Amino acid sequence: MKAAAMRALITGASGGIGRSLAQELHDRGASVLLVGRNAQALERAAQALGGRSARVDWCAADLATVAGRARVVEAASLWGGSGINVLVNNAGCGDFGLLDEIDDAAIERLFAINAIAPMQLTRALLPTLARFLMPPLCRAFLQDAPGVTLRTVIAQNDVLASHLEAGEVDFILTTAVRASEEVVNHAVLEDEAVVIASRNHPILAKRARLQDLLSYRWVLAPPSVGTRQWFERVFHSRGLPGPHVQIETNLILMMPTLISQTELLTFTSRRHVGLADAGTDLREVRLKETTMRRRFDVAYRRDAYLSPAAQRLIRLLRTKGRSLFSGD
Repeated sequence: MKAAAMRALITGASGGIGRSLAQELHDRGASVLLVGRNAQALERAAQALGGRSARVDWCAADLATVAGRARVVEAASLWGGSGINVLVNNAGCGDFGLLDEIDDAAIERLFAINAIAPMQLTRALLPTLARFLMPPLCRAFLQDAPGVTLRTVIAQNDVLASHLEAGEVDFILTTAVRASEEVVNHAVLEDEAVVIASRNHPILAKRARLQDLLSYRWVLAPPSVGTRQWFERVFHSRGLPGPHVQIETNLILMMPTLISQTELLTFTSRRHVGLADAGTDLREVRLKETTMRRRFDVAYRRDAYLSPAAQRLIRLLRTKGRSLFSGD
């Protein structure tokens, strides 16, 4: 990825290595979102980069707290309307001394900042396929070809399509794409997107109707995303207004955490419900009208050279993609 295309979130960016990295990325043309605890220090760091702008912003948050981590995820999703595509987990802390002299609060803070925050931020800022399909796919592929190096790009469909068109990637895995003279596509797997609420949401108190969904506010993907377009057509085709969108984000895995902690509703993969993190606090709002069955394709340029490794990975997706995604 070229620096000019980077939208990087850097934790621990108010000073030291984080601030220096932000400066270097910015000088190379990247946009940077600075994260740290000290708002004044962050503001000074941003001023050194020319101040808040389309390419520079900052978010003051304590990564040792649940609220602080949620604030960072929200800031990342709303930044410039397009979110981030690079995450630098730079923040860290230490507590020097004998173990029996370190109190429980200090130990909890060490783990929260050095372990929990990086894992939760990374998880929250990855799209659905990256979370559910990539780990088993990579595991299966590397068992067959342990010497191959993989490079992945995680982004929305339109960005992936532009990477493919420019020849920057061998192939993409995305929601169904239309075959053309330039692009070959093969169906890989299917998934269902549904309405999801927190487990104590009032919408679950009775059998919901479509019009009942309009009484609440939503967190949804941007209007350019096909899943949202389908969802809004469900309402418009029945003479109803679209849902009231309070938060718009392209960070799909941020949605379950937001939903579990608010009375917002969302429309995303059913697979988020029941997971061992925020998913245990989520419930599906069962409505036939708002259950979207969607297809994911692997697509590549018809005239492009595909290495043996790329061909092998595409073949693995076509033959085992469905079982890898479902965990069978």
